[in-house]
Amino acid sequence: MQRREFLGLAAGTLLVGCDDRGAANLPKPPAATAGPDGKRRLPWQNWSGYQHGLPAERLAPESLDALVEAMRAAPGPIRPVGAGHSFTPLVPADGGTLLSLRNFEGVLAHDAGTLTATVGGGTRLADLGEPLERIGQALPNMPDIDKQTLAGAIATATHGTGASLGAMHSYVTALQLVTPRGEVIDCSRERRPDVFAAALVSVGSLGVITQCTLQNVPAHRLKRRVWMEPLDSMLERFDELVAKHHSFEFYVVPSSDHAVVYAIDPTDEPVRPRDDVASDNESVRLLKAGRDWLSWAPRLRRWVTNTADEYVSAAAEAVDASWRIFPSEREVRFNEMEYHLPREHLLPTLRKVRETLDQRHPEIFFPIEVRVVRGVGDGALLSPFQGHAVSGSIAVHHSHVEDPLPYFADIEPLFREASGRPHWGKMNTLGAADFAALYPRWQEFLDVRAALDPEGKMLNPYLRKVFGL
Repeated sequence: MQRREFLGLAAGTLLVGCDDRGAANLPKPPAATAGPDGKRRLPWQNWSGYQHGLPAERLAPESLDALVEAMRAAPGPIRPVGAGHSFTPLVPADGGTLLSLRNFEGVLAHDAGTLTATVGGGTRLADLGEPLERIGQALPNMPDIDKQTLAGAIATATHGTGASLGAMHSYVTALQLVTPRGEVIDCSRERRPDVFAAALVSVGSLGVITQCTLQNVPAHRLKRRVWMEPLDSMLERFDELVAKHHSFEFYVVPSSDHAVVYAIDPTDEPVRPRDDVASDNESVRLLKAGRDWLSWAPRLRRWVTNTADEYVSAAAEAVDASWRIFPSEREVRFNEMEYHLPREHLLPTLRKVRETLDQRHPEIFFPIEVRVVRGVGDGALLSPFQGHAVSGSIAVHHSHVEDPLPYFADIEPLFREASGRPHWGKMNTLGAADFAALYPRWQEFLDVRAALDPEGKMLNPYLRKVFGL
């Protein structure tokens, strides 16, 4: 039986439980209210619903001139807002301004000879694949989720997976930054290199990135294979699989002894579109049902999960344009913590994470995600991959309607013991002293930030904590 057929059958025979644990501990969004000017203020929340804010202004300038004026005049804090896919409180701007770049989108220019394209910062990644394909180009790599804006993905060091593939900011060759004082800075490695190195990964603290020039690759097809196998056997050949495949990752299934493995490689085979788009979401719902219905019998739950894993071990394959192969649809919402580790610490830390999950957190049903990212050569002062030839990344997830903090509090020390750096857009508890110890060029970034925004107009309370201000 194919995996999608099994999932369809199981979904029709199992009732998904409604055991939402710790929901009472989740932060509550503020209510809409009227400001001093009589205008109604509407709350903002991120994709998972965990982060909230009540801005005084919401702006979406329609031109560069309008953006410059808005940056000078808008009340602070000014926070750029994209798709809301960050789990850290980067966006909330209580009493300040949310600034959208939805009018700064699309492919603005391209060079067929160098395979570069200049793209508006407000462009959603999901809307970029097709126009790039029309000009014969493609992004070298993409993250698992493609709903983010380009500027937001770059600002948080968003990444895909592959030992030879860097994070998205590593393919930026030039960018345009508008500072809170209204200065328009065009920078690259050759022009204003100090600003460029800081702006590549800046969590929106220097200003607003209106456009980026990307170093792309020729448009191409990819073949995606997904299969299940025993976790121990897969870990034994992990290095071989990473070296063999263009893009590789796996997920550790809770309360089981199996992994879901994803391998992506270039191909000239005919197109065979994906037909398993819904299966990942169905799988998560079924894992939740197993937890809710069998939490009273851990051994039975593990036996049932292992049996189901073995029953659906057949590989699923698809061939299509690269931008249709990389991303997945994530309908089941979650909160996430991800750390990037030196490659040699990846698997030993994963084993500790798995032991902690099994021993202390039987409530977890979201799989653990494991990826690799090229670290050399991206040049960003705040790149979490710097100093690593290849970084290993481990991400843990928790349902958006359940309290993630107890689980994350037990996992984060394991990441920190391994000299890990947190993803800039994913939950962590670090402060300025921690980041200063993790980033050799931390002070250089602080100096550039202070020069471009001496009043701290781009900083909300969270970023003031991050930068020690």
